[in-house]
Amino acid sequence: MAAFVLSQSDTVLCMHGGQAQPTTPLPRVKVAGQAAIGQDSVYTISGCPLPPPSTPPCVTANWVVAAMRVTSSGVPVLISTGTAVCVPTGTGLQVVVSQTRVQAT
Repeated sequence: MAAFVLSQSDTVLCMHGGQAQPTTPLPRVKVAGQAAIGQDSVYTISGCPLPPPSTPPCVTANWVVAAMRVTSSGVPVLISTGTAVCVPTGTGLQVVVSQTRVQAT
């Protein structure tokens, strides 16, 4: 099913509320004026409230499910219904706000 393509300005949080930001957007593809994000981009997470050392906070996240039919330079673009895994907690990311003009499957 189609979902919205993620862009650099979308709001993405870890499951605990930490802010997630992509490290390497796709400069050749713009979505609503912002660079789209590819599956190979690692998200860095800041402000995860899990208290160390008993439970380490989320630090990074990798996307394991992205668009199947839409790519940029051979890399699948990320979609709002994709799946990510945070390191070291193993939880996911949630897309809170995304652009609503471009969809992909």
